[in-house]
Amino acid sequence: VQLQAFGGGLVQPGGSLRLSCAASGFTLDHYAIGWFRQAPGKAREGVSCISSRDVSTYYDDSVKGRFTMSRDFAKNTVYLQMNSLKPEDTAVYYCAQGWYCSGYLSPYNYWGQGTQVTVSS
Repeated sequence: VQLQAFGGGLVQPGGSLRLSCAASGFTLDHYAIGWFRQAPGKAREGVSCISSRDVSTYYDDSVKGRFTMSRDFAKNTVYLQMNSLKPEDTAVYYCAQGWYCSGYLSPYNYWGQGTQVTVSS
């Protein structure tokens, strides 16, 4: 099982980025995929999640209305579209495979390597 997160970068406040999480060794229809982020000196926190079965998506209040998760079964890839980015969104973003969606880390079995997102003028 592998998860590869990419698509991060430097963007100005108000800008957009799309993160990708390419999965291998399993299929997306059997697992939930979550996005987490970790800023320097802070704990890793849940950002969003998409469930395996009913394709429900969940978002932390801090990103609701700005971030959107989607997935492409043919490419076995999950995306996180991030719009109206703010400096406080700066962090390393991780994707993770889990049994179900949760803001806690424990239900997640495998983690990608992380991709840096920096929002700065």
